[in-house]
Amino acid sequence: ISNLGMYGIAQFDAVINPPQASILAVGKAEKRPIVKKDKLKIATMMSVTLSVDHRVIDGALGAELLQAFKAFIEDPVTMLV
Repeated sequence: ISNLGMYGIAQFDAVINPPQASILAVGKAEKRPIVKKDKLKIATMMSVTLSVDHRVIDGALGAELLQAFKAFIEDPVTMLV
């Protein structure tokens, strides 16, 4: 995990250093306008980027990891179950 959010960086791409197979880049949480049920609302959003070495990890598995990460971040109580 590479976290530059604490330095005010909203989004970035982390570089994989051998012997790593993947790295998760985490940006800062910031308020952004979103459309929900055809209404404009403010939500706290965070950008996350996963860099994967496809020789080691299939990209589809990386996408599944990001789906699970998103689900846990959006509803943290599910991590306790």
